[in-house]
Amino acid sequence: MEAKHYSVLLNESIENLNIEPDGVYVDATMGGGGHSEEICKRLSDKGTFIGIDQDQYAQDYARKRLEKYNCNKIFIKNNFSNLEEELTKNGIKKIDGIVYDLGVSSFQLDQEERGFSYHNNGPLDMRMDQEAELTAEDVVNTYPKEELIKILREYGEERFANRIVNNIINQRKEQTIKTTQELSELIKRSYPPKQRFKGKHPARKTFQALRIEVNKELSILPNSFEQAVKLLKTGGRFVVITFHSLEDRITKQFIRKQENPCECPPDIPVCVCGKKPTLKRVNRKPILPTQEELNENNRSRSAKLRVAEKL
Repeated sequence: MEAKHYSVLLNESIENLNIEPDGVYVDATMGGGGHSEEICKRLSDKGTFIGIDQDQYAQDYARKRLEKYNCNKIFIKNNFSNLEEELTKNGIKKIDGIVYDLGVSSFQLDQEERGFSYHNNGPLDMRMDQEAELTAEDVVNTYPKEELIKILREYGEERFANRIVNNIINQRKEQTIKTTQELSELIKRSYPPKQRFKGKHPARKTFQALRIEVNKELSILPNSFEQAVKLLKTGGRFVVITFHSLEDRITKQFIRKQENPCECPPDIPVCVCGKKPTLKRVNRKPILPTQEELNENNRSRSAKLRVAEKL
């Protein structure tokens, strides 16, 4: 299947990277290569682009897409949680900028066999790295009841978590839940009739929660962010696009902590812990998609862009 991918907040994120033609820039979530291509366009043959993605399909697609650009290109098939290790292996000690475009790529959602979408019928997979062991089918069919409820509440902020999980437990006693359609219909039945067709799809939050659990998306963010800040040169840009409140909260709290790392008690007049700020916010508030972008791509509706600069 040919990849189709729409890069959300593309112009805004690239502008905020402040790309220097001879610089070193990382796309930590290469996906369909939208941000990657715009970075490569702005680099000279002395500039270096580093693209990281754990999805082999994304790797193959982006390599082909970026062939025509003359900058130095390094492609890394790994999770961005191993950022520093992978860059060190490739002889990269410092970078001028990094962009994280979190969430699922459009082509991943649209490929039924990947199992990310509640609109299409496919296997309950949801692995971004298809060589990883844990799938959404494993989570749904083997996790204990209390753990499933916790995942749906914490990662999906799903108010009907109890009802959904009770129905999952009952269903899996009869037979294994194997497809996205089976799970989607089960979730729909779990919603009270008045809530079922009110606004967004009932399965949206549960599918998000399962995807986050399968790929450990939230737990790896702070550590990767710390590695990125360590690698950034002074004046380098840290750019993050998030798609739901949990990612955004982690990003916002991380930047805030880097801006004000002091751990001294508030009643001490002078800092004695010696911790110095490492980042400063470029924008006080997140940058949101324009109305024009929202009209063109409904998937961008929840996107937020946060930008910080290395001190």
